[in-house]
Parts: sequence; C-alpha cells; structure tokens
Amino acid sequence: MRDTIHRVMDKVYDHKTVEEGIYKKWESGGYFKPEVNPDGEPFSIILPPPNANAPLHFGHAMYVIEDILVRFHRMKGFSALWLPGADHAGFETQFVYEKHLSLQGESRFDYSREELFQNIWDFVQNNRGGMENQLRKLGFSLDWSRLKFTMDEDIVKVVYKTFKKLFDDGLVYRDKRLVNYCTFDGTSFSDLEVVSEEVAGEIYDISYPLKNGGEIVVSTTRPETLFGDMAVMVNPDDVRYQNLIGETALIPLIDREIPIIADPYVEKDFGTGAVKVTPFHDFNDWEVGKRHNLGGIQIIGFNGKMQNTMIVDDLYGKQARRKTLELLREKGLLQESRTHTMNKRSCYKCKNILEPLPLEQWFVKMKPLAKRAIESVKNDEIEIHPKSFEKIYFQFLENIRDWNISRQVVWGIRIPAWKNTKTHEWIVTDGKRPTGEDWEQDSDTFDTWFSSSQWPFATLASAHDNDFKKFYPTTVMETGYDILRWWVARMVMMGLYATDKVPFQHIVLHGLVNDPLGKKMSKSKGNVINPLELADQYGADAVRFALVYGTALGNDQALSYPKLEAARRFTNKLWNMGRFILDFKPEDAQSEIGSHHEDAAIIEKLHALVFDINRAYKNYRFNDISEKLYEFTWHEFADKYIESTKGRRVEAQPCLEYVYKTILKLLHPIMPFVTEEIYGKFENEPLIIASWPSE
Repeated sequence: MRDTIHRVMDKVYDHKTVEEGIYKKWESGGYFKPEVNPDGEPFSIILPPPNANAPLHFGHAMYVIEDILVRFHRMKGFSALWLPGADHAGFETQFVYEKHLSLQGESRFDYSREELFQNIWDFVQNNRGGMENQLRKLGFSLDWSRLKFTMDEDIVKVVYKTFKKLFDDGLVYRDKRLVNYCTFDGTSFSDLEVVSEEVAGEIYDISYPLKNGGEIVVSTTRPETLFGDMAVMVNPDDVRYQNLIGETALIPLIDREIPIIADPYVEKDFGTGAVKVTPFHDFNDWEVGKRHNLGGIQIIGFNGKMQNTMIVDDLYGKQARRKTLELLREKGLLQESRTHTMNKRSCYKCKNILEPLPLEQWFVKMKPLAKRAIESVKNDEIEIHPKSFEKIYFQFLENIRDWNISRQVVWGIRIPAWKNTKTHEWIVTDGKRPTGEDWEQDSDTFDTWFSSSQWPFATLASAHDNDFKKFYPTTVMETGYDILRWWVARMVMMGLYATDKVPFQHIVLHGLVNDPLGKKMSKSKGNVINPLELADQYGADAVRFALVYGTALGNDQALSYPKLEAARRFTNKLWNMGRFILDFKPEDAQSEIGSHHEDAAIIEKLHALVFDINRAYKNYRFNDISEKLYEFTWHEFADKYIESTKGRRVEAQPCLEYVYKTILKLLHPIMPFVTEEIYGKFENEPLIIASWPSE
C-alpha cells in the first residue's frame, strides 16, 4: 500500500536545481515591490550601494540582515520597500581602470578628460550586471524596478542641488590648505581615508647657523623638506633657548634667513627641543604658520618630485633625503641621528605615503551639521543598534573637522563650480554653465562619500512618484560598523540638512566577517573567500543561516565551515521532515487538529516561539531568531513531537502540517529558497507573501 503513494517531493533537496527558478518567479511575479501590500504601513530600507564595477565580497553577504527584515515585514503586511542601487565608487573605480590600462601599456595620461571618462563609463556598464546577478543568487528580495546608480542623471541633480544650497547657506567654502595627497594616484583624501600606522623612523639633528654667529641644533624626521622651512621653533618655557627667541637662523645649504619663534606646540623633550617649521608640508606646521603669519614655499610637487629647492629639484622624496643628508655631512652640519617611533600616513589603496600638500579645495563646514546629528540620536529620533556604538558616533561628530570634498579624479560627479578667468571669481550653479565665455568649470569631482551621503533622500526623490512622501524617513539603515563614521554619520548630517528630517529611524550595525583564522579578508593577503562559491557549494539558504546563527549583532565573526555544514544539514533536515509529513501522509488523515495533549503542548510551544521571535525582531537579535528556530525545529518538533506521533499518525497529521507550515513561515526570511520550495507543495499561495503567524 505504501509503495503506491505518489511522491511529491524529491528524495534529496538539490539547491542548484531550484534556487534560480524560484528567484525568477518571485521577481516576475512582482513580489519584491511594496505594491504587493499597497495599504500596508510603510517599511523601507535603502541598500548600501555596492561598487557597480566590482564583484561582491563577503561583507556584502551580510545584506542578508536587510533581506530578513524586509521579508519579515512583507509577511507582516507592511508595504515593504528594499531599494537597490550601485555606487560609481569614484577613486576606487578609476584606480581599477588604471590598472586595466597599465596591462595594455597605457595610462590615464594617454587620454583627454572626456575620453577617459567615457572609457570608464563603458567599463563600468559592462561589469555592473555581474554584481546585480550575484545579489539575486543570494536570494535578496530587492525591488529591481527601482534600481538606482549614483551617477544617474536625476541623482546628480539632487547632489548639485544640495551642494548649491550648502554654498548659498555659507556652509561650503573654497580654501587653500594642506590636504592628504597621493602623488601616485594624483588625488587628495579626507582624514578618514588615511591609513595611519606607527613605524620605526629616524630623528636627525641638524646645525642651523645663526645670522649673528653661533648655531641652533634642530631635530627633524624630514631633513629633505628643510628647503621649505619658514622658521625654527622652540617652546617659550624652554630656558635653553630664551636668548635666541627673535633671532635669525640660516637654512643649511641655502642660507635663507628665517626667524626663531616660540610656540607651546613644541615638546621640550623632542630631540633637542628645537624644531623646524615647514608650513606647506606638515599639518601641525600649517597651523603654526597661520598663528605666526609665516607663509610658505611648496618644495614637493604634486608629482612627488622636489621643486624650488635649488639643490635637490626633480628628485623623489627618498632620493632627496639621501642627497640632503649627504650634503649636510659634507659640510659638517649633520650632528647625529637616532631611531624614533613615528606615524606613517599612507594611501589606503596604493599604500604609498601621502604627502601633506597645499591645494585649493572645496570644504564643508561640519560643526553646524554635526550638532543636529548628535541631537537626533540623543533625542531618540534615531536609535543605534547595538547601543554601544553610540559612543563612536558621538566621538566622531563632537571632534569633527571640516570635510574636504574635492577629488582630483575624472571618474565621478564633476563639481558644478565655475571660475571667471578674468576676475577669478567663483560661482556655484545647479549644474548649468554660467552665461558668457569667461567661465571655466572646476576640474575636480566630488568625493564619492559626499554624493552617497545623500543616498536615502536622493534615491526616493528620484525613484517612483510618491516614494519620498511614503517611505522617507526610511525605517532602517543597516550596514557594517566600520563605516559608521565614513558614511552613516554623514548621511544623518546631510539628510537633516537637506530634508529637515532624519534619513532613517534605526541604525543597525553588523560586524565583519573574517577568514576562518579570524583575520580580515583582503586581496593582498590572498584570503578572500567568494560568498557565491560557498552558496554554490552549500546552498544560499545555508550561507544565509550560518551568517546570522551564533553571532550577536555588531560582533565580528570568523567564517566557519563547520557552521556552514551544520546549516546545510539543517536545510536537508527541513526537507526530509516535509517528505515525511507530505509524502507519507495517511489517506484517511483527519482534517482538523484534535485535542490530544501532545498536540496542544506543541502548539502552545509554537505560539511561545512566535512571541519570542517577534520580540527578537524588535530588538534586532538575529542570532536569537536563528538559534530559537533551529532548536525548536530540530529538537522540539522533529526529535520529540514527530517521533511521538508515529503511533497515532492519522490523528496527528493536521497538527503536524500546521506546525510545520508555521515553521516554514518563521524560517522563510532567513532561508527563503528551501522554505518556498517546500511550502509550494502544501499551498498555492507563494510563501514570500504569506501572512506571518499570529501569537
């Protein structure tokens, strides 16, 4: 008799045969659109846009948290929008394209600005589809009909409008000051993009002759920049040099006269206690130079070569240092050197040492913007989860510096600022060229973080009609804690400034996914693991489940192959439970749940589980959700209840189906593919839009 029952489920679940087809049905059915629940309360998340030109890395797999939230709220009846987008990633993409050019024996200098921009545009457009398909393979239920790109024309218009408003309100200004400049990549960076590390260096003691006879011995870590010195500086309380303050010293090798000044900035126990002041090549010296009206001479060019030195011109920094030290030794002016721990500042991309160089740039005044952003969290307009990250948020905003938003790259949104070639006046427009022939547009582009700081309101204002009105402020901004300062805090500031509303109500921060040894994944280390390869091996559901199981929100985790294998076994267990309940369903099974005490007990536990899951969602405790579901499904339901029903299968069948289908609903946000495939064997309605279980 049993052998004649038709099997409706395959003996083994094969994710490779079902995932792509299920996703296509979801997408073609319009289930990712908020319009599936047109009258529901709005819930919205804007996807942190990945680089349009690059494949996904494992950090992007953590988008699973956003998908879990969106799927949960969709099933709860919300009008849920998860809006996808892609980032042009200005400097990063141009860096990759230049590597592409170098393989062909070419460089950016072989093309005009217009040609280079168009070439990179074509390069990005040819590559961006790969990233989008990877998002699909991980099951992310993004509303692709609202897909945005940071260089879409309507997005650019919003960015221009914000910049002009900032300028008109006196919050944007142009100034010549020191910037972190990469002479290899040819662009400046903000402080957040600088990699700082302590390294062993040298302090050199150099004799500076005095105009009236004698000498003062100066300590420096950069002897090659002495040609740009504007003063020798001592601490005003240092009794060793009291009689020299106000005297004149001569720069070694070139004998240019400079004053000896006093400033409390000098540490008396640094070297000899006397230091050189080179305002155009040191950030601290720049501030000293402003206090003492010293001016400056640029002796390092933007190509990294020395200039205006008369002695070591056209040499790169290390060459210039060797030559300068050699000449100082010859003249008996180099007294001694010793090791010293110093801070090395380098480019986060090419790793070359950054030079502080004087450059005219556009800056945003941040203090006024930061004030409101601080208040928005203190007043609970925005909640940060986990709450412990509030400290980092406040520290950044309370100590914020003005933001350099100019970048000397071609690939990006060109700054809508125009200089009059005759009067040298600057004006800012909404993108249109001023009338007349005497205007020249700034060649710089915006820092990518400046345009993306406007992402929540820029996307909703330019996606579908009424999206901004319905979904802004967005509900959740979920991302890695490592860009809380780089991006999230800036979005809060810009959102409040441009819309007078917070851009999101909740900031949810996940930790990093490191390699199995706990080390950060990087291409240079060779330990990068492709999430798509794991999804192909274990199934997307297993990867998703493993990423949230056992790791509290905000904590880093090491990629665990045992956890992936356990998640794969859980997927198979879920499938086999379905086969037992459905394929071996008694022909004479009852149609309603009976009154057996075991049935009542499992249903009571199930309702308690739903209550706990709902509470965990409110607190963004995804590890609790996954752990409770795993424990209940495998142990309470499979090991205990299913086993207990084998002697009374006819009576227990309705309860088995009820509890199992409820489990599928609860698991669906985390494991959407296998649950959808199984649920389709029981019901005609797609699980993705099924109603969430009641408590």
